[in-house]
This record gives sequence, C-alpha cells and structure tokens, in this order.
Amino acid sequence: MAVETTAATGALIKFFGVPLLTSAAATSLGFMFMWPKTRKEAFLRIGTTIIFSTLCGPLLVVALRSWWPGLFEAARDIAIMYGVDPALGVVFIAAPVLVLAGLPAWWVLGAFVRWFGRREDKDIGELARDAAAIVHNARGRP
Repeated sequence: MAVETTAATGALIKFFGVPLLTSAAATSLGFMFMWPKTRKEAFLRIGTTIIFSTLCGPLLVVALRSWWPGLFEAARDIAIMYGVDPALGVVFIAAPVLVLAGLPAWWVLGAFVRWFGRREDKDIGELARDAAAIVHNARGRP
C-alpha cells in the first residue's frame, strides 16, 4: 500500500523537516562536545536547541542572503549542475546555518544548568552576588 501525500502535507514536511533535521544535527554535535549530566538536562537542552535552531536559523539565513546574495545564486547553480531542483540550492546553504544557529543554545543552556547546579542551595540574592562577581572579574575589576 503506497503512502500518498497531498500538496499541503508535502509543504509541511518541507517546512518542518529541514529545521528539525538540522536541529538534530546540532544536538548531536552538542552531545559530542558537552555531554549532559542527567536525562532531564538532556531533554531540556535538546528541546532548546530545536527551538533556537527553528526560530533563529531562518533569521540568520535571511540575514546571510541579504549580506551575500551571490552565495545563494552559486548554490542554485550547483543544484542545477547536479540535476536537482534549483530551489534545493538554498538548502545547501540553509542547512549548515540552521545547525550553527542551534549550537549556542546547547552550550549556553548547558553552562547555565551546571552553574545553577553548583549553587542549588543558594537563594536569589546569593546567586545575584555570584553573577556580579563573575562579571566584575571578567571586566578586570577588583
């Protein structure tokens, strides 16, 4: 029995498929460099990476397209050269950008989870003082 798709289903797969696949690639790269300590942390970081990649990735692609339009034209030409749909050339550029958009979320969230984990017995005032001390040390102030 063959699975038939409508145009709307195909559009949904195209719309959500690329961001989800690239988010999965960003997550796997994050696992390679910074393994989560608990299952809860893993699910939180995976979800954050997918959301960040899906929301911020397209904005980065649009910014890159406005900054360097020739790159997308070259990708379209390469798609034609390989005999595939010219619109697929955008994916050649967009997929790595979407992956790169998700990686900072993975690392930043992991750093916050670990920072808060080391200070779990402190109240909000003590956390604020710790954060202020870190900022002052980073700026080189005594």
